[in-house]
Amino acid sequence: MRLTEYERNVQKDIEKWQNGDSSLVAQAMNWAMAPMDWVVSRVVPEEMVDQADKAISQFLSLLNDASTWTYDPKEVLQNARRQGIDVEDISDLQSADLKTLDSMAKSYFTENTVMAAIEGGGTGLGGAVLIAADIPLLFGINLRLIQQIGAAYGFDVSSPAFSPLVLSIFNVAAASTRESKNQALREITVAAAAIAQFSDYKGRVAGTFRDQNRHLPREIAKNIGGRKIAQMIPIAGAAIGAGINYWFTTETAETAFMLFRALYIERKERS
Repeated sequence: MRLTEYERNVQKDIEKWQNGDSSLVAQAMNWAMAPMDWVVSRVVPEEMVDQADKAISQFLSLLNDASTWTYDPKEVLQNARRQGIDVEDISDLQSADLKTLDSMAKSYFTENTVMAAIEGGGTGLGGAVLIAADIPLLFGINLRLIQQIGAAYGFDVSSPAFSPLVLSIFNVAAASTRESKNQALREITVAAAAIAQFSDYKGRVAGTFRDQNRHLPREIAKNIGGRKIAQMIPIAGAAIGAGINYWFTTETAETAFMLFRALYIERKERS
């Protein structure tokens, strides 16, 4: 199907994002956390870093469990109707105007980044005791955000079948590298082909959930775990917790925004 001028401009935005450097938020976080990363690498016991890594990996492994997928599609449909879109089902949004969908998707950014920052600040006050609780809460907020943004473009990803795509989004948010973006966009191509052909999406890599995603959880843990440990620093813990959660959720929002726009366009071109 032929693309509109707006959709062609969005393609250019996605290509610029794909080939660009880390976002300003990611660059600022890397700069601010450099001293903390140094302290963690030399002072924090290895077993504590392993605990944080384990908490992240355990949550990500739960993406194969339907009970962790918690967003409310009715809320997205109500939001669409407020935007003037006549819609009965999430999939109806796949044929709606992309500019309107972009506006709707962006409406989920602030509420989730603020929620994550408040949660991180609160758990940061508890030092090591609350880090184990903080990590599942952070990823839970971000999972809901991914599902909301996906639904805004007509893709109901409220199924563990979409775990490979969700993991790809988390990986880009944590790493913010061109390689991670390229891998995620390849996952989008597989998803678009499946959706356009009305077949089941099974992920880019054949095999079980563990086979498909065995590398990603460790990469995500490596980029998040050490920084969450820095929340143990007295007094500064709350600010660090809020900052890390704001950074990660902002990156998740931007990544999901770009990738689901890409999925919208690819599906349209294949239809």
